[in-house]
Parts: sequence; structure tokens; C-alpha cells
Amino acid sequence: MGQLLGYARVSTQDQDASLQVLALEAAGCSKVFIDQASGSTTKRPELDKLLAYAREGDTLVVWRLDRLGRSTQHLLRTIEELGQRGVGFRSLTEAISTDSASGALLLTIMSAIAQFELSLVKERTTAGIQAARNRGVRIGRPPKVTLTKIEAAKEMKAAGMSTADIGEALGLSRRSVYRALQVNEPSAQAS
Repeated sequence: MGQLLGYARVSTQDQDASLQVLALEAAGCSKVFIDQASGSTTKRPELDKLLAYAREGDTLVVWRLDRLGRSTQHLLRTIEELGQRGVGFRSLTEAISTDSASGALLLTIMSAIAQFELSLVKERTTAGIQAARNRGVRIGRPPKVTLTKIEAAKEMKAAGMSTADIGEALGLSRRSVYRALQVNEPSAQAS
């Protein structure tokens, strides 16, 4: 039988993980890894250590589901990856465990709901983008090379400045400067 490995996470400096740690130790966790990170952050060094440390037969234990995943998709993906490595999962508050048939069923249902939710978000995003385009809204970030910068680049080039110096002065890459210098020239219009 493997080890029970606890994972606790608090979001801010002001929060204390002691409640989670006590619950994890009471559940029999031999080691507890604690991160202080927002739920949305991707950098969780202690979780990375736990995942590297866990071996087949071990079980990752959390106080609550939201302590592990940044999102439902991230949570389910992490649990699936653990399962592929032979590492179990248990959440104390929700009483979910991959060791039981009902826990596995619940996670499967959650996965299906998360996938459905993701599909709805994609559909709404696509519809919103199309509606914005229909209203004439330009989608994407604004171009870095503005008409003002194009004119400035041409004036600098005419004054004998090198492409590298023009790029540095305008905050553009060499490639962007070359493109700016070709705007409204016959060779640029042909391509």
C-alpha cells in the first residue's frame, strides 16, 4: 500500500493553511505539500514537487477539490494524469475518491459537464466574435506598426539611418521596419 500525500493551498499571505493541514494529517497523510498561490496561477512549486514525488500506489489527498485545480478542466486533467500513473485521488470535504466506483462515476460525470461547459464557452466566444465583426469591430491586438511609425521609418531611411537604428528608435523589429518601408511601394502592392 502506498502513501497518502496531502496537498494544501492558500491564496494569499494572510490566509493560513493550518485547517487544511490538520484535516490532511487526521486523514493519515504522511507528507503534506503546501503552496501559497492564487487559484488561477500556473506556478505551484509544491504541487509540482508532490507530483514528481508520488509513486504508483500512492494517493493524493486534498481538503477540498478547489485546492487542487485552477479550473474544472485542470482538476480533471490532473486527476486523470494521476490515474494513468497509478496514483489515486481523494478529496476529504466532497468525500470523493478514485478508489471507489461511485467516486470514479462522479469524476466521470464532472468531466462530461466540464467538457459541455467548455463547448458552450467556445460557441459563445465564436458567436461574439462573429457579431463584433459584423458590426465592423477589428478583432485582435492593434497593429504595432502604425501609419505614424511607417512615415517616421521612411523619413529616417531617407535621412540615411540604418534599418537596425530605425527599429531601435521606433521600438520595432528589423522585419517590421522592412515591411514598413515597403508600404505603398509598387513591390509591396504586388505582393
